[in-house]
Amino acid sequence: MSLLRLRAALAGTAPLRRTGVPWSVLRSYSSASAKEKARRETTCERTELLQVLKARVKQLQDSHSPEVSKVEVASVGNAKQQEPLQHAVPPSPLEDPAARAREESPAWPSALAEKIKKEMQLQQLKVEQKLSVAASKPAREDQTKPKDKVKAKKAKAKKSQKSPKAEVAAAWSQSPASSQSAYPHGKPSVAAAKLPKAQRPRAVPRDKESSQFKVLQQTILSSLECFLFLQQPEEAERLLLLYYRSPGKRRLLNIDAYNVVMRSWAKKGNLQHIQLLFSMLESAGLRPSLDSYAAVLECMGRALVPTKTVWRYMQQLRKDGFHVDELFQKCLFEDDEKEKVLKVIRIVHPTYQLPPSPSPDTCKSTLLQDFYSRDKAEPYPKLVLSVEELQECLRQQLEMELDNTVTIQSVEATKPLTPQAIQARNLLATLRSQWHDSILQALQKAKHKMSRFKTVSGYNVLYPYLCLLPEEEYVGIMLQILNSLSPQGESLAVLARELGSKVHNRYITLRKQHSCQLEKVQQIYGDYIHLLAKDGQPKEYLPREYWEKLVAEAGFGPSLTLRDCSWPYMLLMRLGMHMLELLVQAVKVPRNILNPRLESKLVPVLYHIYSFRSSWQVGLIKPHPVFSQLVLEAAESTLTFNSSAIPMLCPPVPWTSPHCGAYLLNDTKLMRFVDGAIQHQQLLEQCPPAKLHPVLDALNQLGNCAWKINQPILDIIISIFNEKGNEKLDIPPPPSEAPKPPPASGGSSALSKSQKQEVLQCKKKAAEMHSLRMDALYKLSIASHVRDKVFWFPHNMDFRGRTYPCPPYFNHLGNDVTRAILLFAEGRPLGPKGLDWLKIHLINLTGLKKKNALQERLEYANEIMEDILDSADHPLTGRKWWMNTDEPWQALACCMEIAKALRSPDPAAYISHFPVHQDGSCNGLQHYAALGRDLSGAISVNLMPCSVPQDVYSAVAQQVEEFRKKDAKQGLKIAQVLQGFISRKVVKQTVMTVVYGVTRYGGRLQMEKRLKEIDEFPEEYLWEASHYLVKQVFNGIKEMFSATRDIQNWLTESAKLIAQSGQTVEWVTPLGLPIVQPYYRSKPTVLVCGMQNLNVKSSSTNQKPDTVKQKNAFPPNFIHSLDSTHMMLTALHCLRQGLTFVSVHDCYWTHALTVDVMNQICRQQFVALHSEKILQDLSEFMLEKYCSPGRETRALWQKKLMEQLSSVPKTGEFNLKEVMDSTYFFS
Repeated sequence: MSLLRLRAALAGTAPLRRTGVPWSVLRSYSSASAKEKARRETTCERTELLQVLKARVKQLQDSHSPEVSKVEVASVGNAKQQEPLQHAVPPSPLEDPAARAREESPAWPSALAEKIKKEMQLQQLKVEQKLSVAASKPAREDQTKPKDKVKAKKAKAKKSQKSPKAEVAAAWSQSPASSQSAYPHGKPSVAAAKLPKAQRPRAVPRDKESSQFKVLQQTILSSLECFLFLQQPEEAERLLLLYYRSPGKRRLLNIDAYNVVMRSWAKKGNLQHIQLLFSMLESAGLRPSLDSYAAVLECMGRALVPTKTVWRYMQQLRKDGFHVDELFQKCLFEDDEKEKVLKVIRIVHPTYQLPPSPSPDTCKSTLLQDFYSRDKAEPYPKLVLSVEELQECLRQQLEMELDNTVTIQSVEATKPLTPQAIQARNLLATLRSQWHDSILQALQKAKHKMSRFKTVSGYNVLYPYLCLLPEEEYVGIMLQILNSLSPQGESLAVLARELGSKVHNRYITLRKQHSCQLEKVQQIYGDYIHLLAKDGQPKEYLPREYWEKLVAEAGFGPSLTLRDCSWPYMLLMRLGMHMLELLVQAVKVPRNILNPRLESKLVPVLYHIYSFRSSWQVGLIKPHPVFSQLVLEAAESTLTFNSSAIPMLCPPVPWTSPHCGAYLLNDTKLMRFVDGAIQHQQLLEQCPPAKLHPVLDALNQLGNCAWKINQPILDIIISIFNEKGNEKLDIPPPPSEAPKPPPASGGSSALSKSQKQEVLQCKKKAAEMHSLRMDALYKLSIASHVRDKVFWFPHNMDFRGRTYPCPPYFNHLGNDVTRAILLFAEGRPLGPKGLDWLKIHLINLTGLKKKNALQERLEYANEIMEDILDSADHPLTGRKWWMNTDEPWQALACCMEIAKALRSPDPAAYISHFPVHQDGSCNGLQHYAALGRDLSGAISVNLMPCSVPQDVYSAVAQQVEEFRKKDAKQGLKIAQVLQGFISRKVVKQTVMTVVYGVTRYGGRLQMEKRLKEIDEFPEEYLWEASHYLVKQVFNGIKEMFSATRDIQNWLTESAKLIAQSGQTVEWVTPLGLPIVQPYYRSKPTVLVCGMQNLNVKSSSTNQKPDTVKQKNAFPPNFIHSLDSTHMMLTALHCLRQGLTFVSVHDCYWTHALTVDVMNQICRQQFVALHSEKILQDLSEFMLEKYCSPGRETRALWQKKLMEQLSSVPKTGEFNLKEVMDSTYFFS
């Protein structure tokens, strides 16, 4: 009977959808496989199947369980009975395979057999009924179509040829470890017996440096960390064994994976399991690390163990080359782990004392020798707040971060509430309550299904991530996304990333709470504020130095830093997509809720549609118009943000490493990078800590600047915002003011082509207006929320070193409106020249006297003082002079500040909080001119002293005009057409962006746009004229900045050769910041999801660089890294002089009192920076990195690269020290 059943099973076609490869992936492979090959593979599969079944039967017969063996064989081949039968083989005890023979109970096999027998008998009747069906049917129900069957066979035949990327893609459509043969002791389940070949573990990428390998490895590690957090060591070990049992998959388990499971058992005090894990390490060929020994010692600290056991592990620790002190110097302990380890060590070494903290290294940069000299150290500048006030600020910030989100009043809340709005709000409240219950029910159902799948198939990749937070929090996150969705919709990828990130951020917060890291940070911060408070004792430390000192004194060591718990980008997206699918399926609304005449029918609130962006087809999630209309009518009075979107209410935690700084709880990266990129973080971690000190200290200096709101300006802006806005003043009108499309008399089909075009334009304009309106609403509402508070902007940087505030909506990098409502919290007297600087600053903001000397600008301000005072007193009802300036809102704020100062008893003693700006003169070209010591270029960009500012844009326009005149005389038609149209405005954008790598194609588009703005210019000549102009602008710049073009060409060609050799361009800034360009030719990995497949880009060190991007981006990125270095040097030296300093890239801000001091420091640091051998150092660094100087024989490309890198452009005769006397270098 068993043999008949076996034949019946083998007669059936293998059900491919149980093989672990989804149909969407199978269809993507070539189907051109030979029938003979398919037949051979089928025969091999059957042979292997027979062998597995025989082994299984023999194994169970040895356990005296003949009935089980009969049913086991009988059940094979019936696809529909697979899941129930899988319950018949429960997981065996988790233990080390090597120890099984000596520790297994003799009664265990027969006990297992009895259990299997009872469970199998319940399924026997169903099995018998369906065996004949399984034998007679050629395929499963979902494979009955002949074409599908052929495709499945061909795909199966090609399975061995799958690329690693395809395998990773498949991994995200299901469990990454769905092998059924992963139970301990090699007991294959029924699924394994059914399709042994197809259900083997997917092939693991051979290259351990490949992105696929690392993604899978990181996924395993983060899942194990989840089980550790959930206090489920059994599940952690079970997952580990799923991989350990497969020789191919075992390579994915590094020492960190074993350590996480050890830590899980250590929490339970279970030494036996940890000992088994040590045995597994040995059999896997891995060596225990410090964390391994920390885990076993912690475990012994929680359990009563003999002293000799402790001695044995201590001796093994030394034998493996470690010292006990290293446990406390390098291990990241959480909660009470450190105390438990110390307790055990003192069992065998009663007098053991913790090692002293290592003395901190000092930065050796030649640019900062004086700055870091202890002889010249001065007390750190104090804030305007006391210790008690800062403690209250800490309490408020902590409360906000613990809540994770902040709900604030919208500035639109001041509008009167209509009955229609009240009704809409009530409707929304009712619906949201229903949606909450629906989403919660859908989530619970999905989790229940996954938990069943977990017991059936071994492991579901998403299940532990849906258990990390309380279910209510997942629902809250999904509802938050729903409430913030715009009527135009949002792309699936963006929403998935946002959902996944919100869960991850909340998980980090909980980790910090549960690990007691929050308590440690609070303790250190409580002492740290004494450095900043006005009533704290003066201390000659930088914030970073003082924080490190307090950490060392508290004995926390490195454990103040949370262990790395980042999630792979693919996993983040998969989790987000799953939550998005739940949201789309669960949330529905009655179709007739706003129109009772319609049919009463539930329709989805969210729709999945496709749209084209450029030439790409993009999946969007769009809300139903009924929901959008309801939200619009409700005009709700609150907005909800992540806590990290709000400015900090206390000074930021100082950056002390790439992992620690900025917020108290919210996870923040020191360096921003594109999603999935890891190279930047790796470079930072490999960099010696002392080399990063200047960058960290500069970020701390910028972040420690305290701010407050300019309330009179904010109130005026809000009043205009709520009165339908004003586009001229950069205050967006509401979407209700958008142009209305023409009415269609006979439906959309009756519209003409031009009318359809008009409708599209109206829709596009409405979408733009909504986006701008919401952006302004967010900024103004956040500003209003902190109107009575002192607040801070923590900073981080991009991969080039350019600094940015972390809060994304409201900060000083914003537009004119945002900058106008910001003031320094600290006030300083104007002093003898402060009022003059306020007046000059005002004229700079108008854009009226750019070519005039500073004295002439000051005189002009005095001439129009009546207009200035009228603007300050009657901004909306007077002459409105301020409205006709380049930066109207900042100009108005400056008018008000000047009026207050003039009307004070003593203007020099007037306490001003107003920031005064000094802006670089085409800063990119300034750096190029200094690098090449280019005399003519230096004059054009104000590196040389001049009585009036030189305008490089006008100079280039004049040069182009000369070329045009010459060509016009020779009869060139387009040169004649352009007569009278070449101006500073036409060429400015192209000149400005040439230094940042704009191509001739991009420059032509810029020119065309400027010419279009001139009504008189003939439209038929646009293309030809822009083509001619961009050529002449490039020629003009080449003549004026000869050394600049030489350097740019050298950088471009060097980057091209480096990228062609298969490597990315790297360099180190003069301040020691390592930089790598993140441009790769990476094919996206397909993330297979229920709603749609997503192309997800990942990044790794073994991908081929994108040669075009590498070479085009290197010159501008290198210059950006230099301007950020100059800014950081200026910031640090301003700190030593006690100045308040912030920057917007190459625009520096300080009090009116200290503008002259900042200007002096700015020039000193520019000269110091460019006195370094920047290009020579770059050449030497790249020769060492890319050309392997030690080799005797070199490849041809290496010789060419060596020749290129060695030929550093020659420099001119410009004397850098002239910059010290240049008034208009920054002005």
